[in-house]
Amino acid sequence: MPPCRPFRPHLPHLTSKQKIEYSIGVSNKDAPHVEVLQGTLDLMVLHTLSAMGPLHGYAIAARLEQISGGSLQLNMGTLYPALMRLEQRGMLRGTWGTTDTNRRARFYTLTAPGRAALASERKSWERMVDIIQALLNSEA
Repeated sequence: MPPCRPFRPHLPHLTSKQKIEYSIGVSNKDAPHVEVLQGTLDLMVLHTLSAMGPLHGYAIAARLEQISGGSLQLNMGTLYPALMRLEQRGMLRGTWGTTDTNRRARFYTLTAPGRAALASERKSWERMVDIIQALLNSEA
């Protein structure tokens, strides 16, 4: 398989320090791959867009892979239906644009209902983490 060329999306709203290089398909051999836990993909997408601003699907997947150290590699057949679902629910707004490599892509932006959903889902997730930690640390 030929090496994957880094993808550099056009992100004018980020400073040069905030811009990251994206590449998908170049796995970190030391990082074991993990499955996306049911119900967490929306939270990860919403948070990524909240932190990074408008991105297209490929850049979202690359950012999640980067943050996870290569452990999380999203299948586009999983990510794109989630993006469509979030857009249909009004949590994201998608607009067509052009990447800096001159490719057409749909860029997603977090909406006000999306920010509210992110806050709610984050609170629920943090509660669940606390519960699981308490359970694992108990002597039951």
